[in-house]
Amino acid sequence: MIYSFAGAKVHYEFIQREGEKVLVFLHGWGRSGEDFLPFVSLFDDYSILLIDFPPFGESEFPQPFISIFSYANMVISLCEHLDISSADFIAHSFGGRILLILAALKSSLVHKSIFCDSAGLKPRRGIKYHVKVARYKLAKRLNKKMEAGSADYRALSPSMKGLFNNIVNTHLDEFAKSVKSPSLIVWGEDDKETPTYMAKRLNKLIKSSKLVFLNGGHFAFLESRFEFFATARQFLKETQ
Repeated sequence: MIYSFAGAKVHYEFIQREGEKVLVFLHGWGRSGEDFLPFVSLFDDYSILLIDFPPFGESEFPQPFISIFSYANMVISLCEHLDISSADFIAHSFGGRILLILAALKSSLVHKSIFCDSAGLKPRRGIKYHVKVARYKLAKRLNKKMEAGSADYRALSPSMKGLFNNIVNTHLDEFAKSVKSPSLIVWGEDDKETPTYMAKRLNKLIKSSKLVFLNGGHFAFLESRFEFFATARQFLKETQ
């Protein structure tokens, strides 16, 4: 199905089942709702909402959204369109940024939260990072060409680079402090993209949270999917 929001065509799948419980999945940057397909049949007593964030998966937009808050507003709008007033959420990486905003600012919508290797917290910056930034700034002053960012970042259009920079530089530590819903934090013990210190900090910031480490890296929820499902299932039952 396609939902129109702020000029974007948002692809989603809403699998309706008996009962009032709804589970919404929020995927990572550059990914799609397909990441969560293995769990659709496992959470068989929930209606399931899978969303492709523009411009990923089958979604698209003529011009990028302004910020991370555009994505949060899109999720709120889509849930209102589908008459979803309250749901449980499972979010991975970039999706965790959106869930932090929703849980803090739209608490009536978020019943329970599960954060999987979530992004959104201010990262630690080591000496190598600061040296790299200094070299780039110096080269810019001297009008010397020096590529910044990863190959994936350099491949983005100028407008998408602006959106990406806005997202990664919007730190949501204060939002995490405002999350009141019961929350489960699930992290890969070998995650290099969002290191484990972020999991521990998120656990401290969200007072009503529980932290569990799984075997695997940034996609531990897929690498250890059955352990993840058992952990998530137990958490959702405990906090109903």
